[in-house]
Amino acid sequence: MYKTQDFRGVNQIKGIDMAKMTVEGYLSAFDVVDSDNDMLMRGAFNKSISERGPQSQGNRKIAFLRGHNTDKPIGKFLELYEDEIGLKYVAQMSQSTLGKDTLMLMQEGILNEHSIGYMRMTDKEKYNGKFNEVKEVMLFEGSVLTFGSNGDTPVVNVKSSPELREKESVSLAARMDKITKLIRKGSGLTDEMFNLLEIELLQIKSSYESLITEPRSTQNNEPIIDISKISLI
Repeated sequence: MYKTQDFRGVNQIKGIDMAKMTVEGYLSAFDVVDSDNDMLMRGAFNKSISERGPQSQGNRKIAFLRGHNTDKPIGKFLELYEDEIGLKYVAQMSQSTLGKDTLMLMQEGILNEHSIGYMRMTDKEKYNGKFNEVKEVMLFEGSVLTFGSNGDTPVVNVKSSPELREKESVSLAARMDKITKLIRKGSGLTDEMFNLLEIELLQIKSSYESLITEPRSTQNNEPIIDISKISLI
């Protein structure tokens, strides 16, 4: 399942150069137990950096987003590596309005937290009696968040009334339909766009899984949606 983990510590941003439109900081920290009782261990990101990092040969690079939103890429990573603290980055911000505004908000301390979007590699985890030691993840993106904002993360468990859950399922289906139509066009899609679509599909899949695993209030216990009826091509 696609998962997000917020980094809500201090001193996440280490440097901003407004003239060069660059920023450096930390996307994640080691030795921190999250709400799912997971702790990312040193070395957890190395394989992803090797395969999808800025210096890798792969076309699907780790994305730099605003609030995990694939509609809002804000730049690209120039450097991405682990140190003794966590996952450190240097990024070149986009010349777009969103990129410039994001950098300005980061400089002013309004956007001052980070988060990562990744998939757990369950065969690389070990429970030590207190928490899960996560030794490897597949990292897809790093995001900038508003201070103290939990609402920027799109992948959440939907614990609500049947009406709201139905509304959420319709919204997810609409997102899936738009992506399907875009993929069917085929031409004009860059590697960067395919990368963003991959992240978006993983987010949608994770949200669907949250919906269908929630307890049902209906008498026949039927799921709200049927993923098997959704075509991606």
